Amino acid sequence: MADAPLPAIRSLPSWLLGRAAARGRALVAEALAAQGLKMWHHVVLSAVRDLAPVAQADLGRGVRLDPKDLVGILNDLQSAGLVVREPDPKDRRKNAVSLTEEGALLLKRCEKAARKANDELLAPLTAAEREAFLGMLRRISGTEG
Repeated sequence: MADAPLPAIRSLPSWLLGRAAARGRALVAEALAAQGLKMWHHVVLSAVRDLAPVAQADLGRGVRLDPKDLVGILNDLQSAGLVVREPDPKDRRKNAVSLTEEGALLLKRCEKAARKANDELLAPLTAAEREAFLGMLRRISGTEG
């Protein structure tokens, strides 16, 4: 059997990180789908929990999502009974978004499923290797701290 093509490219850290990220996203997306949620819906639910009550515009900036896309996701989440949009107590001209009890419960299940998927991603590593790897990822991604 011939060697895999593109050995120079496949040896680049950027290529390897991209492959690992794609595998991680696929594992998490599958775990979230089993809970009935898409990746961006999970991100928005998490942000709402952390920031609520949060103005819709602030939420969009916080998760770096285009306002049109955010509106669609919030419509989905509200239709499913996971969030509510009400007048912002700080500025009645704006909507503030909060989790419902059902949204909070689903988010807990999704977080557990996402952690399990990430454990599967890192399963080939020992506990010490995981800790070192995560520390290195934080340094090179600029999120150390």
